[in-house]
Amino acid sequence: MASPDAKSSAKTSKNRSATTTVAAPPATVFAIVADPRQHSRIDGSGTVRDSVSGPDRLELGSTFGMSMKMGAPYRIKNKVVEHETDRLIAWRHVGLHRWRYELTPTADGGTEVTETWDLSQYPAPGRALLSTLFGDKTQQAIEATLVKLKAAAEADAAR
Repeated sequence: MASPDAKSSAKTSKNRSATTTVAAPPATVFAIVADPRQHSRIDGSGTVRDSVSGPDRLELGSTFGMSMKMGAPYRIKNKVVEHETDRLIAWRHVGLHRWRYELTPTADGGTEVTETWDLSQYPAPGRALLSTLFGDKTQQAIEATLVKLKAAAEADAAR
């Protein structure tokens, strides 16, 4: 079920995603998602703890490490694989799936934000397994992340 702040959600065999509209310009939203030190601020999964390494602002090819906890604590290294300033950013780690944020300016100066957990790089059996094991939980986390991202960006824009 979509969160009250989510405009739409999508579940396919290749991804999970949700979209919301934020009353802040794309540059404000992008400044948050492109800064790994802010990822714990907006994480709706409860797994992101801290940024442990990486640049203050991500760009194509940047690598960054995160301290995570899903049961046991662990660290993970990510690489930015898609990037267009103020419009698009996606990263992946050792797995083939990508975490993607797509930003579209709205006529009123806000931003439509779509977050996607993209499994399309996996062969069909891998996609099916990941979707079955983690799909519903990931969908809920995406929707919760968008609520937090919306609040963070709108607070930052109001400063």
